[in-house]
Amino acid sequence: MKKLMLGNEAVARGAWEAGVAFGSGYPGTPSTEILEHLAKYPEVAVQWAPNEKVGLEVALGAMLAGARALVTMKHVGLNVAADPFFSAAYTGVNGGLVVVSADDPGMHSSQDEQDNRYYAKMAKVLMVEPADVEEARWMTREAFALSERFDSPVLLRMTTRVSHQTGVAGLGEPLSVAAKGFRKDIAKYVLLPSHARDRRHKIEKRLRDAAAFGDSSDLWNPVRRGASRVGVVTSGVAYGYVREALPDASILKIGLSWPLPMERIKAFAATVEELYVVEELEPFLEEAMRAAGLAVKGSELRPYTGELDLSTVERMLLGAPHHAVSVDLSDTAIPARPPTLCPGCGHRGMFTLFREMGLRVMGDIGCYTLGALRPLAAMDACLCMGASVGMAEGLQKFGGPKEKGRTVGVIGDSTFFHTGLPGLLDMLANGSDATLVILDNAVTAMTGGQPNPGTGRDIRGGATVRLDLGALCRGLGVTRVREVDPYDMAAVRKVLEEELAAPEVSVVIAKAPCVLEYRVAAGRPVEVDVETCTRCGACIRVGCMAIHEQGGYPNVDAGLCTGCSVCAQVCDAGSIAVPGEKN
Repeated sequence: MKKLMLGNEAVARGAWEAGVAFGSGYPGTPSTEILEHLAKYPEVAVQWAPNEKVGLEVALGAMLAGARALVTMKHVGLNVAADPFFSAAYTGVNGGLVVVSADDPGMHSSQDEQDNRYYAKMAKVLMVEPADVEEARWMTREAFALSERFDSPVLLRMTTRVSHQTGVAGLGEPLSVAAKGFRKDIAKYVLLPSHARDRRHKIEKRLRDAAAFGDSSDLWNPVRRGASRVGVVTSGVAYGYVREALPDASILKIGLSWPLPMERIKAFAATVEELYVVEELEPFLEEAMRAAGLAVKGSELRPYTGELDLSTVERMLLGAPHHAVSVDLSDTAIPARPPTLCPGCGHRGMFTLFREMGLRVMGDIGCYTLGALRPLAAMDACLCMGASVGMAEGLQKFGGPKEKGRTVGVIGDSTFFHTGLPGLLDMLANGSDATLVILDNAVTAMTGGQPNPGTGRDIRGGATVRLDLGALCRGLGVTRVREVDPYDMAAVRKVLEEELAAPEVSVVIAKAPCVLEYRVAAGRPVEVDVETCTRCGACIRVGCMAIHEQGGYPNVDAGLCTGCSVCAQVCDAGSIAVPGEKN
């Protein structure tokens, strides 16, 4: 049987077919749907973790028990999980362990464009790279067998285009995996320096054996012979572009991409007159091939950033695109549509206040990052998950006397649980007087509404413990914890002024459920009285897509307005109100 499915769905299917017992991870585009689809198999224990490091560590425990385990994350998530990931390379496995890194060439939804193939090389673990949906299924299934055969975690490298493409995949039956059970082995699993030194030699043997396996494998590293004198070494989604651009070329497709099958690559190179390498992002394959003495053309012909596509590969290999374009929009002026907060979002009033109060805002990863964009323009820095807390502490300490007391760290509830807690501990331990604002919408919103430890439900929608952010902060030792309604802007302003003036750490929790996830309507839609409107633009500057200009005046779309009243609260003329009511 076959089925049309998403690439991420195929990964989940392959894991299920492999007899996976446990799946964990943290939501992050483009990896999110893997666990959501795995959760549809009731016999698999699946859960969201508060961060990627914890997700991997729980999976390591399951692996030690002899269970096959899958961990999913986007590429920057592997930075968070790097500590246990590198050490797990030394311990090896009991049950098979597959770690998914979903890379994001082109940074469609990410703050950087790192190429996580280098993680496999640095950690000295095996790595596989699917090129399409069917490969995502069978490579995931077989990756667990590779993990156990070579006593290694396996890095499954997906990319945005493979994760989010739809294609036909076969449907295999689930394997019956014999339970191994926990086996005590102190020398293997307790990484004392003396044990780790011994394990280091075993790692090198693992890589030599895996390289020999890859050199001989027509399944993992197939060669497609063509009629021309041109040969191309490629991997991942680039393989499809090469097939279409050069149908007559010989192609070596690398599926088991670490350790590299260098002897197979050399043998392939000897059969062609011109050798190319086509890969996204860094010259990972190319550097190794050049180091092995092969004359190859590659990175000098392609962009150093962004996704590959057919036109780019054609320019690399043919000098110009040859495929037909059905609709040419190159001369069409398409208006920009920047992302914006949803109508009625509780974050909007907070960022409006931050801007009006002239605060320096250290932001974080999440929907609220949109507070940096015009017209709100109320975020000054955003680096990575959890960084807002420590950055606010540092800027508050060294920002100068004139600005002292005008800095806030802004973080969401899911991100606070992810990596914000240690920063708050640092504030407390080191005598900071910074203010942290937690925007609590009771969900992990930007990645699609996944639950977090403060949501009160698990990945399958079942009830679970719901952590109270205020109680948690007080339990850590914060004595000044204030909870506010972000739609009451006057009250929020008063609280912010009081906490910014406080001589100690303070936390302000703005509680408002996600309007998209919980379908919240705060009130009735408002309208603008054009007779009294001064056209000052204050309502436009709150950046709500329900407000637009019409005939020189602001106009509210009643179909989008949730009645949150933020626009009415910033209108000094009192021209915005619910019909029939005075503001």
